[in-house]
Amino acid sequence: MRTVYVNGEYVPENDAKISVFDRGFLMADAIYEVAAVLDGKLADFPAHIKRLHRSAGELGMRVDVSDDKLLTIHRELVRLNEVDQGMVYLQMTRGAADRDFAFDTDKMTPSLVLFTQSKELLDTPVATKGLKVITLEDKRWGRCDIKTTQLLYPSLAKMEAKKAGADDAWLVRDGEVTEGSSNNAYIVTKEGAIVTRPLSNSILPGITRATLMAYAEETGTKIEERTFTVEEARNAAEAFISSASVFVGPVVAIDGVQLSDGKPGPVATKLRELYIAETRKRLV
Repeated sequence: MRTVYVNGEYVPENDAKISVFDRGFLMADAIYEVAAVLDGKLADFPAHIKRLHRSAGELGMRVDVSDDKLLTIHRELVRLNEVDQGMVYLQMTRGAADRDFAFDTDKMTPSLVLFTQSKELLDTPVATKGLKVITLEDKRWGRCDIKTTQLLYPSLAKMEAKKAGADDAWLVRDGEVTEGSSNNAYIVTKEGAIVTRPLSNSILPGITRATLMAYAEETGTKIEERTFTVEEARNAAEAFISSASVFVGPVVAIDGVQLSDGKPGPVATKLRELYIAETRKRLV
């Protein structure tokens, strides 16, 4: 049985409790972060904590726990649950209060919950076989740049993809791809340039995205931060996604149209190898 962290205590998961009046439960008034674990250590941790503070600031939510304490909690959960590869999820809510749309942040104590998932991150079917995606209308709220727990539509989109025999969905607004249901989206042009949508309220500023783009620039790979259409994606040389739980995931088909002969493309494969090698040097 896993040990989880709930509001200052490490407890068995079956004993974990949160108030029924918590606004995270009632209103999805909550934010979260997911840090990958490799070799029993955390990947990109400082960047995740920086984004946590940004999300909290955008929503006027307090973070009452210091960054050092958050690192200690992450490390202790990894140790207690003997996680070699996997994830640590951090979820913070505004707190508990009698149900009302209006709220007074100063009168509430934020709830903080963390838990781990052991999961193979390196030798995965995604890395060797790639992903098939479909495109769906992006029906999420307008502040996709804030990492909130409002994940109902992304969940429904992923299930729609499963029904269609695909692995995931790329979301589309006005004919242009925003991002995947739980990841950032990229295409590679026939000239070898990587194209990804620029940061805005329409997409999450992915931690893996930022790290990956820095590595790509170091290798001299051309990066174009611009929008791209579904049609351009279907005609690309290759495509891929990035996220904390996948790192780099090659996309081998979009709406049934094969890319890179239905196999992981060379650019995505190289970037995945580079990301893993470089990230291992900076684990904490």
